[in-house]
Amino acid sequence: MKYKTKLLVDRFASIVSKWPGVECVSLNESALPDTLHPYFALILDIYYTDSIPGAEERQVLYGPDLEAFETSGNESKDRFLIGDIPVRLEYKSVGMIDELVNIAENNLDSLWFIKDSGTYGFYRLSKGEVIFSRNNWIQGIRDILDNLPDDFWRSMRNAHESKMEHFLSDLGSAVLQKDNFFYLSSSAGFIKSACLTLLCINKHFEPSHRAYYGQVSSLKKLPDSFLSYFENFLRQDNEITMERKFSLAQLITRDIVAL
Repeated sequence: MKYKTKLLVDRFASIVSKWPGVECVSLNESALPDTLHPYFALILDIYYTDSIPGAEERQVLYGPDLEAFETSGNESKDRFLIGDIPVRLEYKSVGMIDELVNIAENNLDSLWFIKDSGTYGFYRLSKGEVIFSRNNWIQGIRDILDNLPDDFWRSMRNAHESKMEHFLSDLGSAVLQKDNFFYLSSSAGFIKSACLTLLCINKHFEPSHRAYYGQVSSLKKLPDSFLSYFENFLRQDNEITMERKFSLAQLITRDIVAL
């Protein structure tokens, strides 16, 4: 972590950790690159048990040098600038987190809730750098997430694999109709679903979209030819025709389903 980033992290962590309802504060990996990196953002996840100050009070507490402060409609996220550094503070209920983790561990009948929202929240819980922890809650959550049952991963895989096959069918229809918009949207849906399926096969939570390429490419369990197909599918040039991309999608699907 760069020194300038650490100063800001320490500053905000020292403020929110004084709130009695705050259980844990973790730093998102997007803060690890240099501040000049286009993907850099200082994002803190603030997990709380009781109420926290309202948006207006938070803005005052965070200091007079905030610029362009805004909060989401339900006040679960604050966004602002400190100089040229984008800062985002996200407030997450411990009770809601416990409920979601319990579904993943013990209640697969309700897994549709996680299937709809994805596992990116679990990724942040398990990967974020803990800056402040009042008790041992976060470690308990991480222990559970590290040992989710095979049925969880199998069910999540089946859901994403089904979506992958659905988008493959859409992609084929778009190619036949020469429908450029449907082709583009189907291509995006297909490759994301394919990646999500592979993540589930490897028991790996969903990273941010900016990290998909690197993390999927480095998964331990991949079809033998996936990386070459993946690279070619992502190419944007005249050699990769609509028909060629559909053929690649068929090969990717065949190999993932057989994995």
